[in-house]
Amino acid sequence: MNKNFIFTLVSIVACVLLAMFTDPITPDNPSILSVIPPVIAIVSAFVIREVITALFLGIWSGAWLLNGKDFAAIFTSLVDVPSKYALNAMNQPNNLLIILITVFIGGMASVISANGGMNGLVAKISLWATNRKKGQLSTAIVGFIIFFDDYTNLLITGNTMRPLADKLRISREKLAYIVDSTSAPLAAISGISLWVGFQVALIETSIASIPELENPFFLYLNSITYSFYPILALVFVFLVIFLQKDFGPMLKAERRVLHHSTESLVESNKKTASSLFALLPILVFILSVLIGIYVTGKGETVRDILATADSFTSLLVGCFLGSITAIVLSVFGRLLSFKEAIDSWSTGVNSVVGAVIILVLSWSLAQITQELQTSTYLVSTLGTVIPTELFAAAVFVIAAVIALGTGTAWGTMAILMPLVIPLCWTIIGGDITQISILYASLASVIAGAVWGDHCSPISDTTILASVACKCSHLEHVRTQMPYALLVAAVALIFCLVPTGFGVPQWLSLLIGVIVLFIVLSTFGKSSNEIESSTAPALQNDDLVCKQENSTLV
Repeated sequence: MNKNFIFTLVSIVACVLLAMFTDPITPDNPSILSVIPPVIAIVSAFVIREVITALFLGIWSGAWLLNGKDFAAIFTSLVDVPSKYALNAMNQPNNLLIILITVFIGGMASVISANGGMNGLVAKISLWATNRKKGQLSTAIVGFIIFFDDYTNLLITGNTMRPLADKLRISREKLAYIVDSTSAPLAAISGISLWVGFQVALIETSIASIPELENPFFLYLNSITYSFYPILALVFVFLVIFLQKDFGPMLKAERRVLHHSTESLVESNKKTASSLFALLPILVFILSVLIGIYVTGKGETVRDILATADSFTSLLVGCFLGSITAIVLSVFGRLLSFKEAIDSWSTGVNSVVGAVIILVLSWSLAQITQELQTSTYLVSTLGTVIPTELFAAAVFVIAAVIALGTGTAWGTMAILMPLVIPLCWTIIGGDITQISILYASLASVIAGAVWGDHCSPISDTTILASVACKCSHLEHVRTQMPYALLVAAVALIFCLVPTGFGVPQWLSLLIGVIVLFIVLSTFGKSSNEIESSTAPALQNDDLVCKQENSTLV
């Protein structure tokens, strides 16, 4: 019997025994049981390396806890997985909009690939991006251009740059890492994005009882320089690109692509058309989103518009119009017949079905953790007596743990922001001279949420990064996690803690960048530096992404 299966089974049995001999969860008494479902889901995902099954086990265990923890609850909770939790997830308007957005993006990407426009766009970019370094740098630059929304960034950058990455032998895992790490971190600190509108709205609610703090946008702007993890995550992307060094699972993924037959990475569709047949649908998509945000937003300033805009509807309309544009251009440009265009669009839709299932299950697990009050338990357990100097660091850890377990950055911010700001103001005694601790704590909520989003296999943005780059989802999480852990450790040890004791944030950031450079330079290796002792292992290396890499959408 597979040892991974045995390990998972033993872990689940241990959790069940713990649950059976622990007091039940009540609204006034959330317990350690509340962390069992996300723990089972996350551990199972990495052990059995099958995320749908892992999410299902997490949801089932949570439903069992909520249904009484007895023998009969095993069967009633099994029925609840599809009939209650999956159905509720599908009935949430925003969730349904995300599903439709994913479907239309998949369809549009498939059409502009089938009509040859994507190949034409890749040919244009290839005139400059002639090697792996320039290809990775091009991907990061595109990510910075689409800074205003992480979903748009993930889907557009991943789908656009994937063919070029394959041509230059950049692994899908590396592509997904660059795309993922230049989306949420950038949107969180850019000053103008859909994230910022959400964050400012939360801050405004959180300071309602603190008359000394009047301007929520001012608080957010001052917190940006304390957002150590997002800033260092962006810096680390460029360090990895310019040094061309990797470590851990990412190094193996890069070597796999470079030192094995790449026949599976060659595009089956050799048609090449003008890049306009790809650019125009993408531009229609982006412009439609921006216009939709402006039309649905209320207020005179950019901040007010972003804070009130209906971003999901804007994204849906944008990708819908992008799909129509791609089909119309393909037909009237005589690149595809109408039937071929529709068939290509349908193929793209079929390619994201697995991702949609994962999204629905991740939302279902999030509902389970909400009913079990997982966040309340973690806050009450981890947020005990903390020295003022270490408060921001503790907030970062708490936010990271909650985001890791729930898979939602925005949900984490919504939970913690109203708690952290008043608590921090109380801790510093309303002393305006210690306002930097408040800035750092506010930033730590955002930073911890972004880190958890990067490392959680049940995160919607991480799932969408895998979808856009056509990379195995678990391989994306597995290869990205060591980088995210390193950046988080540096942000915590060399930035947050020293800042709490009075070190200027700019100096802490500088030290953090230097430490990352030294670590990557010392322990990172070039993908081309393959040792003879590792060659046999590479022949049988994990090729989880091979099947997904064989078809370009």
